[in-house]
Amino acid sequence: MTAAATTPPPPRWVRFTPLQRVGRFAAYLITVAAVVWSMKTIEIIPEFLYDAPEQTLDLFQRMWPFDWSYYPKAIHAALIETFHIATLGTLLSLAVAVPFAVLGARNVTPVPVLNGLAKFVFVASRSVNSLIWALLFVAILGPGALAGTLAIACRSIGFVGKLLSEALEEARPGPIEALTALGAPAGHLLLKGYWPQIEPAFWSVTLLRWDINIRESSVLGLVGAGGIGVALDAALSNLYWDQAGLILAIILAVVLAVEVLTSAIRRRIM
Repeated sequence: MTAAATTPPPPRWVRFTPLQRVGRFAAYLITVAAVVWSMKTIEIIPEFLYDAPEQTLDLFQRMWPFDWSYYPKAIHAALIETFHIATLGTLLSLAVAVPFAVLGARNVTPVPVLNGLAKFVFVASRSVNSLIWALLFVAILGPGALAGTLAIACRSIGFVGKLLSEALEEARPGPIEALTALGAPAGHLLLKGYWPQIEPAFWSVTLLRWDINIRESSVLGLVGAGGIGVALDAALSNLYWDQAGLILAIILAVVLAVEVLTSAIRRRIM
């Protein structure tokens, strides 16, 4: 028998096992079926899609040129109110989220019941959209900036609290153990042990949430919760497209400016 006959064949590399190939095929099949089912459910009307480009062009032509005379009449005050809603809502959310973040961090508050309560508050806050919160507070308090401020605050509690709670749990235990060995009280542990470690994350999360709240508060007026959305709703309801175009352009400019500002501040902090 020759040496060539006794040499085993070279191994053949296979990217996926048979079970993996079946799983990938099943995933593709489910995805395609979900897309087809969704398209049938939403009932796409082809006639509306055919002239969509023409309708879009006609809409932009109605918006231009902008009616700049409308800005001092109604837009400026509504824009300032939008900033106030976002800022005050962010501050209110911090006042509530920080204590719950301390309760939610297992290394700071090793009490499962309090940890679960904090997690429940975070989930309940994040699971409801800002517009739904706004509708709720408009129904309770009536239309106005107060409803929008509370809606922004309730929506932000879960976002801020969850991230701060995770930052506390990721804090290095060394400084905490050293302070505990020296007999430091709980307040000193938070201020001298945890706070220096999470301070960059705190300011980063605060700025990020304020940036998000500026955007969200711009549309709360569509449901009567104050801000520049009220002016936008009035312009759209009356078919004043040149005024609506001006408001949309201002919202876009403000969002871009706030994004640049908060990004620059976060880079300085981090």
